[in-house]
Amino acid sequence: MKPSKLPSFAERQAASAEAKKALVAKFKPKPTIVDPEFEERRLQRQLELETLRAERAAERQAKREDAARKEAERKALEAEIAEAMELELRAKQKAARDARYAARKQRRK
Repeated sequence: MKPSKLPSFAERQAASAEAKKALVAKFKPKPTIVDPEFEERRLQRQLELETLRAERAAERQAKREDAARKEAERKALEAEIAEAMELELRAKQKAARDARYAARKQRRK
């Protein structure tokens, strides 16, 4: 009979323990390498974001002001048109009243 190629129990136990240690070491957190420019890039991105937000806020404010100005112009125009229509209506009413008055005067003569 051939001698067994399998190692002894102690050797197998040692190999198993070593494999377990390697597996545990694989999942241990590794020390992080900090990029020296990481903070600089973060600050740059933050600055760009703030600049972009400020630009967008200025655009929104300009749009609001433009819309408010247009609304004021529209209301002023509507008020002017309403006033002109009121004056025209009053003039027509006065003309009709004067015509009735003149017709009454004419009948009395």
